[in-house]
Amino acid sequence: MKFKQLKLSDQNLFEQFFKLGEYNLSAYHFANIFIWKNLFGIYYIILDGYLCLFFKDRNSCFMYLPPLGEKFNPSVIEACFKIMDRLNPHRAMSRIENVPEDTLVTYQEYGYAYSVKPGDYLYNRDEITYLQGNKFKSKRVAYNYFIKNYNFEFRSFLKQDVDDCLVLYHCWADQRKRKFSDPLYRAILEDNYSCQKLALDNSSQLSLTGYVIKIKDRLAGYTFGFPINTKTFCILFEICDLSYRGISQFIFSHFCRQLNAYQYINAMDDSGLANLSRTKLSYRPVRIIPNYIIKQKYA
Repeated sequence: MKFKQLKLSDQNLFEQFFKLGEYNLSAYHFANIFIWKNLFGIYYIILDGYLCLFFKDRNSCFMYLPPLGEKFNPSVIEACFKIMDRLNPHRAMSRIENVPEDTLVTYQEYGYAYSVKPGDYLYNRDEITYLQGNKFKSKRVAYNYFIKNYNFEFRSFLKQDVDDCLVLYHCWADQRKRKFSDPLYRAILEDNYSCQKLALDNSSQLSLTGYVIKIKDRLAGYTFGFPINTKTFCILFEICDLSYRGISQFIFSHFCRQLNAYQYINAMDDSGLANLSRTKLSYRPVRIIPNYIIKQKYA
């Protein structure tokens, strides 16, 4: 059994396996796997025709996704847990993450336990684009303030924007750290820099759609995303200089305006953080897509 380390050239292979199912969670896209490459050892094998993806750090090994194939295969699931059990100090560390709701009952029927993971926030694209009605009043006020008070340019991301985007990320992260003292959130901000850099450096190869905002020839915001399916587009990240009032409301809404081929916007999960949850709930999601972790039961 030979594991292969994930490479950018593996994207076509993963896309072939993604086409075998219908997915709504943001984890089911190659870009949202590849960007973690500097934080985890990422390996995969093809096992009995199923693509099995493993993440490994200094403490444990886990599956980032369930085995990808045409249908549920209990023997492949069992084999994957055996692989993880051999690599982990304790079987309790072995797990399969990002398991969709529609397969949960099947895992239970085969004797597996589950826990709930933060779900993805799903929005109606038209609602975010137009921000109409009382429920979006504060967002609309902020949006209108931005367009009335700043001389800005909103355009597609260019390769030469990478360095300016990374400088902006540090600025934005410092703004967030000054406002929130949560150590988990601060650690996520530190880790995400490498994810941002990989995405920006490889945006074209990863088929990411990106836009930037410039104010007085200075890059003040950027946002990127990808389609999950024919109806849903995922916003992978959105970074802004928050000293410009209304910029975050503007960039979210205006990005959605460009995505008229899609009905829904997936803004990913909140990482279990209260501040992110409040922000994402304030945009009135039509649904929070359930997400689960599967583990083995113990006697």
